[in-house]
Amino acid sequence: MFPAVPEAALAELGRTEGGADTLALLVRDQDTRRLLLLRAVLDAAEAADPALCPPAAKARLREDWALVTAADRSGAAGSPARAGLGHPLLGPWARRCLTGLDPRSAPTDAQRHELALDLAYFSAVAAVAAARAGIPFSTELTARDGILVLPSLGALRTSEPRVRVTYDRARLTLGRTTVHLENDSGAWSASRAWTPACTLPGLVPDAAPLPLDDLDPYRVPPREPGRYALSGPAAPDDAERKRWLQSWSGTAAALRTGGEGRLTETVALLRCLIPVELPPGAGRRAECSGTRRDAFGALLSNVPATPVAFASTLVHELQHTKMVALGDLVELHRADSAARYFAPWRPDPRPYDGLLQGAYSHLALADFFQRRALTTEPARSEGAWAQYARYHAQVGAALPALVASPDLTAVGRRFVDEMAATYERLAAHPAPRGHTARAQAHVKAVRTLWTQRRPRSESH
Repeated sequence: MFPAVPEAALAELGRTEGGADTLALLVRDQDTRRLLLLRAVLDAAEAADPALCPPAAKARLREDWALVTAADRSGAAGSPARAGLGHPLLGPWARRCLTGLDPRSAPTDAQRHELALDLAYFSAVAAVAAARAGIPFSTELTARDGILVLPSLGALRTSEPRVRVTYDRARLTLGRTTVHLENDSGAWSASRAWTPACTLPGLVPDAAPLPLDDLDPYRVPPREPGRYALSGPAAPDDAERKRWLQSWSGTAAALRTGGEGRLTETVALLRCLIPVELPPGAGRRAECSGTRRDAFGALLSNVPATPVAFASTLVHELQHTKMVALGDLVELHRADSAARYFAPWRPDPRPYDGLLQGAYSHLALADFFQRRALTTEPARSEGAWAQYARYHAQVGAALPALVASPDLTAVGRRFVDEMAATYERLAAHPAPRGHTARAQAHVKAVRTLWTQRRPRSESH
């Protein structure tokens, strides 16, 4: 049974904050769930029809699990081996495997082939965990479309469907290619067949490098007809990687201007960045970002134009990360999924949960930009005040529906009440009148347009 959320932690989260203990609670719970999810894949495979998961595949999964278990036991929490088991993209991989192993499905031959490749990927996960733990091994790994990915380390281009891989003394041998492991993350090789995983420097001193993952085959969700989806995965060239580094290098300082807590939550929660392409027709300075419920700690984004843009993206998206983790621990509401609420940051109606998620992230952004406006020199504060006024007005338009909902649980009521109190606290330091008037006029215009497009009975 998972632990309840202490009252003090719930209050912190309701304010869009989170001290070290509160963030650690969310992280521990998510890591535990990730390990249970990995075990669920093994159990589902063991129970699967042999026509779907042959005996040899089941035996290989058992061997891989034993290697993963040995790697996990050999390292303490926070070790490279344990960190590898918490890699965010193992979540989407596991969900995909469980879907493929569902006994109620009737897979096609193509789907069976994809499932076999998905299950074989766990062998690469086990190999990396063992290598990070310093456990010697020799095994064969399966390539997909001419690429053998070793998560968090890199990828090998190969013409062989299977590659013999051995590890001993910080050195991996992949067929004829030798790869050397680095202490913190990544691996290098003199071979042109090897593409090392890209990383950004730790956000603060002593922090591990942050993966900029453009290799993992599970990094971007597949598109579903009729549903909102992020753009496709990006493969940054050297120039684009340099732009990532330039923005990233000033992000810690930008986060601090919005409060030390914003830097604290980023260090605690962010585990990898995943580059995505901008939608067709978007301008160079356009922004596209998102998170995935099944990939705790991963943030998908195009390269932010500036450190401040990078910081605001982190503030925005990590609130979704916190809320997903909180929602796994407690039930905040029992509202259905009908999309009927007005959200001034979206043209389409939102379900209650979507409205709550959006208001929460916008409240954090209002707090972030107000703090910047109050601490930045006057020549640069105008832009921060404009951002604060916009986000504060948007939250104000959404709060009445959130507060009035009869579907809130007792815990959810306390959480939303903290959000409302935070909104009022921010209002004690309003933006200059011109910014406030423009923000309110914008929200009013958006609401009018939204109402005109919706039947009166569906407008909220």
